Amino acid sequence: MERSWKKYLNKWLWLYIGIGVLVILLNIAAWNSTTFCDAYIAYVFPIWVNTYGRLTGVAPFSVGEILLGLGVMLLGLAGILWIPWLVTAVVRKLRKKSKPGAGRGFRIFYRFFAWTLLIVCLIMTLNCFILYHASTFSENYFGEDNGEYTLEELITVRNMVVEECNRLSLLMERDEEGNILYDGDLEQTAIESMQKLGKTYGRLDGYYPRPKPLYTSDFFSQQYMCGYYFPFSMEANYNTVMYIMNKPSTLCHELAHLRGYIFEDEANFISYLACIQSDDIVYQYSGYLSVLNYLDNDFYKAVGRDRESYLAQPRISSQVSKDNVFVTDDEWERINGNALIDTETVEAVSDAVVDTTLKVNGVQDGMISYSRVVRLLLLYYSYGQDEGGN
Repeated sequence: MERSWKKYLNKWLWLYIGIGVLVILLNIAAWNSTTFCDAYIAYVFPIWVNTYGRLTGVAPFSVGEILLGLGVMLLGLAGILWIPWLVTAVVRKLRKKSKPGAGRGFRIFYRFFAWTLLIVCLIMTLNCFILYHASTFSENYFGEDNGEYTLEELITVRNMVVEECNRLSLLMERDEEGNILYDGDLEQTAIESMQKLGKTYGRLDGYYPRPKPLYTSDFFSQQYMCGYYFPFSMEANYNTVMYIMNKPSTLCHELAHLRGYIFEDEANFISYLACIQSDDIVYQYSGYLSVLNYLDNDFYKAVGRDRESYLAQPRISSQVSKDNVFVTDDEWERINGNALIDTETVEAVSDAVVDTTLKVNGVQDGMISYSRVVRLLLLYYSYGQDEGGN
């Protein structure tokens, strides 16, 4: 019986090693071959969205959020049990004899933990890490970006976005306090907007699972996080607490990740295009608002913080400024009043984790990469907006 048990364990050990080697080889291939990554995204990655994504999509809640919570609990339990497991092992060693089955519970737990860790590495590799080394959206549809953009070009795009924001802000339906009202199907409109964009940019075409709200939106608000793409469940999730004008662009941003575009600046850009080309004016307004700060900040820096030069251009209306918020003051007061950990600490830890994750995957400028959407906008409006293709 003992030999049979050991033989059974050896089979699982070799399977574990095999999967581990596969993970390593996939990451090596990804770091060294853009062609491999492009082929993977074109032919393999959609399989996960169309199978696993459809399966998790049946659940009315975020499966990824639950898995993330369970993962944190498992990690904490592994840390807590480490010392008693070590003490038990030392005691058994000193006694030289131990009762049959002594320490078996610890062994079973840590084997489970090891397998969970391996599966996480495999899923992250397949649904996230490989994507970082593929061709970019601009390379796929606009060609290589070798352009040097002038201040005049930046001003043109910035002013266009400002004027559209000012115009659309006057068309919004509002309550007595001036808050924007929306009675449409937010999630379905995001899917339709992305599918419409997919008619121009072929890799964006296809099935999209319905985006899901985050139950712990308060905690994600403390991280200043609008949405989340869960590689473990192939879900697009969004913060329900943030102000309505962030939601359309966020939903499209997270759905862009499900088409293999993992870079944040590209997801921002794709979301912008999907929103401004939507038939829904709330989506249009959200799209322009989503890039307003990036453009305005870059313009202000470009003129050397010269206030006179800045004020010489069209100004952002007071109404747009009121609409351009992450979370309302009332919501912030509620969130901070109920928070177990202060927002400043949560934000600092979150920023460090996100920044490190991006850099580990080859995005050397880390979170600054989010603002690279400005260059994509300049590229698009310079010569890319009529290209498209499949």
